[in-house]
Amino acid sequence: MDIHAPASDNIDELRRIADANGVATGFWDWYGNWVGVSASTLLKVLGALGLPLDESSTVGDVHEALRLTEEREWRRTLPPTIVARQGGGYMFPVHVPDGSWVNVQWVLEDGRKGACDQVDRYVAPRMIDGEMVGRATFDVPHWIPLGWHRLVATVEGGHVESATLIVVPNALSLPLLESSRRVWGVNAQLYSTRSASSWGIGDATDLADLAAVCADKGADFLLINPVHASQPVSPLETSPYLPVSRRWLNPIYVRPESIEEYSSLPEASRAAIEQLRDETRQFASREDLIDRDRSWEAKRKALEIIFAAPRSYHRQSQLDRFIERGGSELSNYALWCALVEREGTIELPEDLARSSAPRVELERLELADRVDFYQWCQWVVAEQLEHAQLVAREVGMEIGIMADLAVGVHGYGSEKWSRPELFASGMSVGAPPDVYSQQGQNWSQPPWSPRSLAESGYLPLRDMVRAALCNSGAVRIDHILGMFRLWWIPDGRAATEGTYVYYDHEAMLGVILLEAQRAGAVVIGEDLGVVEPWVRDYLRERGVLGTSVVWFEKEGGGWPLRPEHYRDRALAAVNIHDLPPTLGYIRGIQTTLRSELGLLTDDIETVRAGDRLELEQVAVRLHEYGCIDGAEPSERETVEGLYRYVAQTPSKLVVASLVDAVGDVRPQNMPGTGADLYPNWCVPLCDSDGEEVFIEDLPTDERLTSLFSLLSGTVR
Repeated sequence: MDIHAPASDNIDELRRIADANGVATGFWDWYGNWVGVSASTLLKVLGALGLPLDESSTVGDVHEALRLTEEREWRRTLPPTIVARQGGGYMFPVHVPDGSWVNVQWVLEDGRKGACDQVDRYVAPRMIDGEMVGRATFDVPHWIPLGWHRLVATVEGGHVESATLIVVPNALSLPLLESSRRVWGVNAQLYSTRSASSWGIGDATDLADLAAVCADKGADFLLINPVHASQPVSPLETSPYLPVSRRWLNPIYVRPESIEEYSSLPEASRAAIEQLRDETRQFASREDLIDRDRSWEAKRKALEIIFAAPRSYHRQSQLDRFIERGGSELSNYALWCALVEREGTIELPEDLARSSAPRVELERLELADRVDFYQWCQWVVAEQLEHAQLVAREVGMEIGIMADLAVGVHGYGSEKWSRPELFASGMSVGAPPDVYSQQGQNWSQPPWSPRSLAESGYLPLRDMVRAALCNSGAVRIDHILGMFRLWWIPDGRAATEGTYVYYDHEAMLGVILLEAQRAGAVVIGEDLGVVEPWVRDYLRERGVLGTSVVWFEKEGGGWPLRPEHYRDRALAAVNIHDLPPTLGYIRGIQTTLRSELGLLTDDIETVRAGDRLELEQVAVRLHEYGCIDGAEPSERETVEGLYRYVAQTPSKLVVASLVDAVGDVRPQNMPGTGADLYPNWCVPLCDSDGEEVFIEDLPTDERLTSLFSLLSGTVR
């Protein structure tokens, strides 16, 4: 074949190189049809992975890229990162000039050192760039403990190279997971759950109160939305699943009056803060949606007043230690906030568009005061969220707060600005079309590059998980399939024109399990959607709980899965944040809204007929298992019947949505829509009449008390 011909002329070789680099060449759609990925998409994705390919590449370019792929590991002495399971050992290759000797040493995180043994395994040398390169094989000792270690190779002639060695648990081992006990908890959107004392948005103090209310009703955990950092200037991103960083927190969740220094402020300063708070409350009482911009503007002014106040010696010492531990990552995040604040936009000019830009270091000096302020904000919000977890445990919750990890970050956020080399350029993450989002989804998030993660020793993943577990007793990983594969969409393309890119799931899950084991935290994976059976088996074997939602758990003929057939190693739910509250779902609000917004590809009557059939089958199943009585149960009886149903499953965790407990109807989120179509993530907690329900109302809410009592009496 002509090597100058377009790469698409030799699609078989293009698919071969895609397979070799973990890029899917096709996928099964939700109708069960196999869909091939176009040559154009494959070339763009392979280019984003660092190969010298793009849409203009030729057959010869593909030949060369395939050669580079096959020789990649031979060009370095050690793999960049080795992830080994505890007690299992791990054999790894070491490449040296053919005939040269090499020693490999392990160095534990506590400083101990020793030699790795070489394994008697012959591999023929290869010619690489005109030099013969040999391969030796070494073994990680089986006894090396859990932790973050190093391997150091010394090659004849003096060359020294090191690699990250991570020893991880075979499976998460915790008392709750190993007992026969089952527990239940509550799922709430923190921003939407307000009190009379809130600044227009739910905050850390509200979280502590909400945890106490739920604990008093018998709940053992409280799952909340991600509280990752957002940009510091308007318009604030409304989605908690599109943060600027997953390592740092959103200071909008601070309650200013709960900061220790507030109580010692001069009377005039406290009066100024009280006025800001009152203005925010008055606005919130007049509007039916949450206004993050107004809330943050008021809180920022209040925080600036408190920040300027003197701190006691021990408080200043605590802050200093926090900043020291945060290191360059915290400093860069705070500098990014200061730059965005000054420029008034998240899209910084070219000479400030990355942390390595020459002008950035000058700005670090120029904006030192604002950098200090944003570092302080992180300390304050971390302190308050940690306090909420402490309260949750003290009032009786076995797990406490369950954190939620978003699947990615904003393309112009601080995380990408600080470490752009970790991300695949020109790509966004999303999802292919499915029955609920028939045009696919583009989440506008740049994906981590699998190669860059390995080169970094998976430290970004470690730091993200550690940060989440600082103020929680469990972590839910949104779209945990992203640890296995992500749907990459080339910039400028429709969501339908993407493909899956595979990650080293053994390494990714291993890092998560190591951090969770050290923190004593449960891990839940949101494993909904199209999932290969082996993935769920793998997660179960590693001690990660899956997620089972009534509306998605089906058996033959679309009938609801019988409760006894649910997975035991799972969190069972009736409702999740991407579905309307159950009362709204029963009323068909999801179909009404999708039709009004032009999101349906099927005829609305066909969809309505499908909705009716689903509800009829659910009703039959609920009657069969004694979850509802009578021929025509009320809507509320049906909602409670669904919770009786999931309570009968063997699932280790059962979760009740707060929106269902109070009879809410409006969805928090309509997947596939922007702010111009639907007020995603801006809907306050309301009852079935649309009246807001405050945290103070919850302890005596009859509907909530009934549902929570039901769960307390059946889940044990």
